[in-house]
Amino acid sequence: MESMLNKLKSTVTKVTADVTSAVMGNPVTREFEVGRHIASGGPGMCWRIYNGTKKSTKQEVAVFVFDKKVIDKYQKFDKDQIIDSLKRGVQQLTRLRHPRLLTVQHPLEESRDSLAFCTEPVFASLSNVLGQWDNLPSPVPTDIKDYKLYDVETKYGLLQMSEGLSFLHSGVKMVHGNLCPENIILNKSGAWKIMGFDFSISSINPSDAEPKYTCKEWEPNLPPLCLPNPEYLAPEYILSVSCDSASDMYSLGVVMHAVFNEGKPVFQVNKHDIFKSFSRQLDQLSSMSPALLNKIPEEVREHVKMLLSVTPTVRPDADQMTKIPFFDDVGAVTLQYFDSLFQRDNLQKSQFYKGLPKVLPKLPKRVVVYRILPALTSEFVNPDMVPFVLPNVLLIAEECTKEEYIRLILPDLTPVFKQQEPVQILLIFLQKMDLLLTKTPAEDIKNSVLPMVYRALEAPSVQIQELCLNIIPTFANLVDYPSMKNSLIPRIKSACLQTSSLAVRVNSLVCLGKILEYLDKWLVIDEILPFLQQIPSREPAVLMGILGIYKCTFSHKKLGIPKENLATKSLPHLVSLSIDNNLNLNQFNSFMVVIRDMLSRMEAEHKTKLEQLHVMQEQQRSMNISNQGNQSEETKSTPSPGNQVRGQERDQRRLVKSQDFTWILFEESLRMSLTLEEKQRLAKEQEQAAKLRNQQPLAPQTVKPATSTTQAKDLTSSLLNSMTSLNNLSLANTARPAAVQGTTISAFPSSSPMVGSMGAPVSNGFNPVMGFQAGGMGMSMRPTGPGLYGGMATTTSTPNFGALTQNQWTESKLFSFPE
Repeated sequence: MESMLNKLKSTVTKVTADVTSAVMGNPVTREFEVGRHIASGGPGMCWRIYNGTKKSTKQEVAVFVFDKKVIDKYQKFDKDQIIDSLKRGVQQLTRLRHPRLLTVQHPLEESRDSLAFCTEPVFASLSNVLGQWDNLPSPVPTDIKDYKLYDVETKYGLLQMSEGLSFLHSGVKMVHGNLCPENIILNKSGAWKIMGFDFSISSINPSDAEPKYTCKEWEPNLPPLCLPNPEYLAPEYILSVSCDSASDMYSLGVVMHAVFNEGKPVFQVNKHDIFKSFSRQLDQLSSMSPALLNKIPEEVREHVKMLLSVTPTVRPDADQMTKIPFFDDVGAVTLQYFDSLFQRDNLQKSQFYKGLPKVLPKLPKRVVVYRILPALTSEFVNPDMVPFVLPNVLLIAEECTKEEYIRLILPDLTPVFKQQEPVQILLIFLQKMDLLLTKTPAEDIKNSVLPMVYRALEAPSVQIQELCLNIIPTFANLVDYPSMKNSLIPRIKSACLQTSSLAVRVNSLVCLGKILEYLDKWLVIDEILPFLQQIPSREPAVLMGILGIYKCTFSHKKLGIPKENLATKSLPHLVSLSIDNNLNLNQFNSFMVVIRDMLSRMEAEHKTKLEQLHVMQEQQRSMNISNQGNQSEETKSTPSPGNQVRGQERDQRRLVKSQDFTWILFEESLRMSLTLEEKQRLAKEQEQAAKLRNQQPLAPQTVKPATSTTQAKDLTSSLLNSMTSLNNLSLANTARPAAVQGTTISAFPSSSPMVGSMGAPVSNGFNPVMGFQAGGMGMSMRPTGPGLYGGMATTTSTPNFGALTQNQWTESKLFSFPE
């Protein structure tokens, strides 16, 4: 990177040094800034051409500089000869004014080191374009190296040379004397201009007499810069020391040959023995070979052959050459017409501009952009011509890149954006709005282009408003959102509400409907939909336009209308509009279709919302119940450290009571099925046990039945048989329904009676309030119906535990199964 910067720095330094050394001290630098070295031209390519600008006006110019160091090798006399010849040529060019001659902007200035003068902006000399790069910067500029002449440029360039010679020969009575590619300059627009009048010869006869020219004899000992280019001189100039206007026509013929043969003249001349070379050339011209001209287009080949004739009188004159069919090319004629526009009136110009769009596509882009475009934009100062010129300028803009558009077209268009008269200007811009918004920078769009659209919406002309409303949707996607929201939409709404024209109102609604997709959902809901309710008219077209906006908004994936807005604003408005008497049946049906769709969607959305809300409520309720149960279990299962011992004792007592209660159930069941003898024996055993307990009371955990081992075994066997009989009896009793699923019996006492699902005490079929009062023990159950057993509990099918006496309960607690 650093090496590249150093290389660039050295190149810039070298160029600056070259310019400084050549121009420093020259008076031309007081008024002009000298820029980059761009080309070379003039006799012997001795003039370096720089681009430059005038300091006071910033006008672009070309600065021609001759560095006197080039001729340091010559003697003083030769130096003076060269300087005088160059000065004479520039001074002659400065006196002559014609469109085909290079225009001098500042006369020749001389300093100790250089000669310099300024002209119109220049691209290069014809020699540079044809491949002669003497005295050019190194490396050769790419635009010159890659430059290729188009056919239309060649044709029109040669036509311009013919017109320039016609002016010199007929108007000024002058022979140029050194017409060659190095003295033909292509200006910035591509026009061919003549310079290099160093060896020009004026007629010695009065202007009204036949011109007569005196020719100097060729002096081979003079420096080359003091002699014309011999390869382009007519034979008579050297061999007979004579010349006239036909001598320039011969030079034109050689130039035409060089243009079609990559810059090569007809013959190569030995400058050291020029007389012998010209004698040989004369013989070849007398019997010209067809191969000599085979690269020249056939339609002009015969004319070139005539121009190269040995006999001067056979050569066509300049005026005749301008009229040959070769120059009747549509492109050449178009370019020629542009050069003569200043001579035309507005009617002629308007007719020409109307037909120009058909010609522009046939011309090369370079010719159109650099040759035709400047001529078109120069007409913008004439308001009457702008409607005819503007379509052509915008057509050229379509073919330009964005950079070319900004650099070459936009500066001239900006003042036209602000013109309000004639009204056609606004219409043309509106039709090409997509082009303007695509290629114009954002800042210029905001400051110049969009204000023009706003003026059109506010214009008093209904036609302009309609056209603007019809065109806006075509470029809406190119308008930035803030401008759309804050400037364009309010003006469209205003045009709709304030106009008295039905067409404008309908077009406003259609326009809004088409640009909905470029708007934000909430902008549409907050600004567009409420605006629809403000429209006063009730014509069917207006009503259908309103319906269209509602429908587009409702059905668009990005937009949509919330159900709240549908219910409270949109549907009431549409329903009221649907029964308007101005609507026909089809229009009414269209309203009803949209209304039904809105109702269906509103119903579906709200129903879905309610269902989701219900599910959420149920889930929340379940979570609350689960959380309460978990908290209760956590409270019971995690006693405080201080109550841990008492909790363990309470658990032991509950275990004993549970075992006692289980034994009571077995005991009562046995009473239902034991025989009388078994019951008597059991009663005796209980009586004995009671006596023993009264004599020596024991804790329930350590009490053992007062029976022998054999008696215990017999009792256990008897109990098991009784339980089997009881089970069979229960299964055989078909009148008793099955127990209710989900019913649970807790082994822990409850301090309160069982409560049903509705908060009322639940009856268990034994007592008014469910519970076991004996011994402070109760039973807790969760019924699924109005009763604990769902109607199963009866006094005949279930033992009455409430009938147990206190003594029986106490005695039953003494029995437990051995573990």
